[in-house]
Amino acid sequence: MSTPEVVTAIPREGKFTKNVARRVRVAGSIPAVVYGAKEPSMAVTVDPKQIRRILHSESGHNTIFDLSVGGSTSKVMVVDWQNDPIKGGLIHIDMKRIAMDKTIRVQVPIQLQGIPVGVKTQGGILDQVLREITVECLPSDIPSHIDVDVSELAFGMVIRVADLPHGGKLKFITDEDATVANITAVREEVAATPDALAAATTAEPEVAKKGKQDTEAAAGDKDKKDAKK
Repeated sequence: MSTPEVVTAIPREGKFTKNVARRVRVAGSIPAVVYGAKEPSMAVTVDPKQIRRILHSESGHNTIFDLSVGGSTSKVMVVDWQNDPIKGGLIHIDMKRIAMDKTIRVQVPIQLQGIPVGVKTQGGILDQVLREITVECLPSDIPSHIDVDVSELAFGMVIRVADLPHGGKLKFITDEDATVANITAVREEVAATPDALAAATTAEPEVAKKGKQDTEAAAGDKDKKDAKK
């Protein structure tokens, strides 16, 4: 996993009130908090452009990078972030200090590779049920994604978490029986076959005929009542 640029953070005293946070953003930075590694939490400001590059990199929010605060540097990763609901820009992030010699749990995306037999020759569609998996590993062993070959996947077959490729460096936390992908049937509308059309055309006259019979019966009853009068 490649190491991005060093992110320089500026410490701030006090709480980030709405007015303070607004001034920080107007100045071109965003408020952030860094915590973890048995050290006190710290309010800081960072450059949103650097954070966006990290979040949009191949490893995304699982990227571990160097955070420099007041001359001290520590390994951190982004664990939460907020975007402006209207403009879409970053408005706040949370960062966690990482101990490189201790395992951590992260969410890693699953990428399906190949065209399944069930799609290519059996007319089905590929359904990816699980798109991320929770793994436990050392920070330096976090994969950007887990690839799984689905080219042999056919109807009746299921790829489960236990089938995903992994070595001794990764421990799967997600239930190994959980379904990752399978082949499902294409939803088809009722075909307009001659039999289907015949059944449809037969059904309508029967209903109409029954309605006509009911009407005639009702009219007959009315005539009988009128005759008795």
